[in-house]
Amino acid sequence: MKRGLEGPPPEERPTPAGRRNKQGIRIDPEIEATHDPRRTVISVLVEHEPGVLAEASGLFSRRQFNIESLTVGPTTADDRARITLVVEEPDPGIDQIKKQLRKLVPVISVRELASDAMRRELALVKVDAERPDQVAAVADMYDAKTVDSSPETATFEITGARQKIDAAIETFGQFGIREISRTGTTALARGTDETAGRDPATAVSSADAANQSHEYTQTPTDD
Repeated sequence: MKRGLEGPPPEERPTPAGRRNKQGIRIDPEIEATHDPRRTVISVLVEHEPGVLAEASGLFSRRQFNIESLTVGPTTADDRARITLVVEEPDPGIDQIKKQLRKLVPVISVRELASDAMRRELALVKVDAERPDQVAAVADMYDAKTVDSSPETATFEITGARQKIDAAIETFGQFGIREISRTGTTALARGTDETAGRDPATAVSSADAANQSHEYTQTPTDD
């Protein structure tokens, strides 16, 4: 009696193409070749309640999304918070992130910010201070603020775009860096353009609301 499933022997079976990611999931080579990853910022307005951040971060973990940074903080309303995501994914992945975020109950609205949005990050950098004059010169170059100093070390606060933070850290590296702590990117849209959703404390004209047709906003009838 023949046992096993019908089909060709193992050596004649087709082998799937494409590399595997860190989680062991095979990536379709056609999709990978067609859609190059790009870095973008997504702003999410949520109900300010316990567990929102854990729910959002759990979503990214389950879906294997490449999240570069995630920050969360209060808004002008006590019952609202803003989550700012920096993601690097192909366009289909970015669209999927926005769609999945909209399904979370505490999420009010989701929006991908324009490339000219104001993006800022904060970093604390502790460096060796054996050459204090040279260290101070580098700090002045990047508008770094001294927040702590001792005969052996100096700690600086640097704010600005990610590129500025990276450049400052690289330059401070010549003295020896002991520790670094970075906040991740936070961002707002420029001018009168709404970043994501409407804060209850902010008045928005009907003309402004019409210009937000590209913004994803959750309603009670969403699936």
